[in-house]
Amino acid sequence: MDFITILFLALGLSMDSFAVSVTSGLMIKKVNLSGFLKFCFVLALFQAMMPVIGWLLGKELKVYIESSDHWIAFSLLLLIGGKMIWEGSKKGEKKKKFDPLNNIILLGLGLATSIDALVVGLSFGFLDVTIIYPVLIIGITTFVITVCGLFLGGKLHKGVNLRIEIFGGIVLIGIGIKILIQHLFF
Repeated sequence: MDFITILFLALGLSMDSFAVSVTSGLMIKKVNLSGFLKFCFVLALFQAMMPVIGWLLGKELKVYIESSDHWIAFSLLLLIGGKMIWEGSKKGEKKKKFDPLNNIILLGLGLATSIDALVVGLSFGFLDVTIIYPVLIIGITTFVITVCGLFLGGKLHKGVNLRIEIFGGIVLIGIGIKILIQHLFF
């Protein structure tokens, strides 16, 4: 598999991470460098490691994963997005801010945005692709895309006075619906 093919594949896989990072950048009022790098690293790590897991699992499991990967991603994004909308709609002192840097939330985002990469890894195994080269490209590409998304979201945050958690929740649910529709109808 050549570099250009893998790069386009990596860009395609990282688009969900980009959308999540823009939304997260909108919600995070102030993020220090370690939080910024943690967020980008976790999303990139999930995108890079899921193909390895898929590659290792092999052909036997593809039938089971392929039939439900879209439902898993949709469910995770629906839960996280629903929680964001619920938190964003609370009024007064009891409102708890949705924190994309929370470890549990961040792991959920990493998993939800990388389910498709698991199936890509299965296909790498079928095609007898050496896994290290694509994984490095996917990980680096996702890291760079996520950095750009967080930065863009942070810049847009200054001009946005909406309830960002609600908007972010809608975006995540929208990504989940997009994944579901793509797998069910295309």
